[in-house]
Amino acid sequence: MQCPRCKSVRIQLGYKDRSILALLAGGDEFLCNNCGLEFKRFDLSGEVQRVPARKPESVANRRRAPRFKTHLPTTISLTQKDKVTGKLILSKASRGHCVTLSRLGVAISFIGSRFDEEEFAQTGRLLFVTITLPNGAVDAAVTTVRHERVAAKKGPPSWLVRASITHMSEGDSARLFSYLDKRESEAPLFTQE
Repeated sequence: MQCPRCKSVRIQLGYKDRSILALLAGGDEFLCNNCGLEFKRFDLSGEVQRVPARKPESVANRRRAPRFKTHLPTTISLTQKDKVTGKLILSKASRGHCVTLSRLGVAISFIGSRFDEEEFAQTGRLLFVTITLPNGAVDAAVTTVRHERVAAKKGPPSWLVRASITHMSEGDSARLFSYLDKRESEAPLFTQE
């Protein structure tokens, strides 16, 4: 059993008195130890007790937004702010692909032949990416969180950069959220109990 709001498995019986009919039918009120939601469900297993749950929270439950594996064409440009005008100056774009996508961030893989390692490998570096979704391209300013060099068996090594989305227009956000909602409805649901 899991919480309908936060999907936590740390559930206990609620503190309200249980009626005889609810006991016979297996219905009961439960309390989530993670978010405090009280909800009614049927529990025929009888495993849930009135004491607070001591189960450790799964690592997958800590994500603020679901992530989806993708293989979408992407262009990446390094950005710098002009000190006089404050506008962003973009470098020449490099091609790559988006390997992971969520509402909050991306993971991008590309061959670093166009960029020197010192140019993009700093944590907090601002990049401008264009991801080509099936329903149209989206532009986003992203800030690097982590990067790693992936050694290739043939040819030059590639880079994997994980970044959080810093800025995106409303139209691009709507297009991205629509794509992710569609992916979420198609994805099989796996739950841990």
